[in-house]
Amino acid sequence: MTWLLTWTTYGTRLPGDRRGFVSGVRTATGEVVVHNQPGTAVDADLPGLRRDAESIMTQPAVWLTPEQAASVSVQFRETAANRNWTLLAFAVMSNHVHLVVEVADEVPAAKLLTDFKAYTTRRLNADRSPGSKQRWWTERGSTRALRYPDAVEGAIAYVKRQELPFVIWLADEVA
Repeated sequence: MTWLLTWTTYGTRLPGDRRGFVSGVRTATGEVVVHNQPGTAVDADLPGLRRDAESIMTQPAVWLTPEQAASVSVQFRETAANRNWTLLAFAVMSNHVHLVVEVADEVPAAKLLTDFKAYTTRRLNADRSPGSKQRWWTERGSTRALRYPDAVEGAIAYVKRQELPFVIWLADEVA
């Protein structure tokens, strides 16, 4: 199975963000709706929700530096190699990442997200002063199954087109 994984750095895309966001939002009837399916509109510009989210942040928002993005890049490749997962592409920007990764069918998407985020967190914390820890990533992320070759090709093209990347890595361009 091939997956497109996406997640943001801590505090940079909060619920209520005017640029759009994917989170649980209550409708007028009280039903919680999450717009996280391809082709569905995202929610946007709910200032009250954004202020609430800002008020419970435990640290300032995280914006990766080019050096930190390079560490994330190294760790993505190490994690994939150690797990026998096949990285097809990834992009690391200052405030989010995208990965296209192929794994055995029995590997759940949640494990991919958890492992990549956990190991990059460890590396980024190790790069800081001893004993210094920080929250680098948002709690969740997006996992989209890519069931057909054209979906995989489209996801790789999407990763390749990212604006302002610190790192773009494509398996077919590695010697």
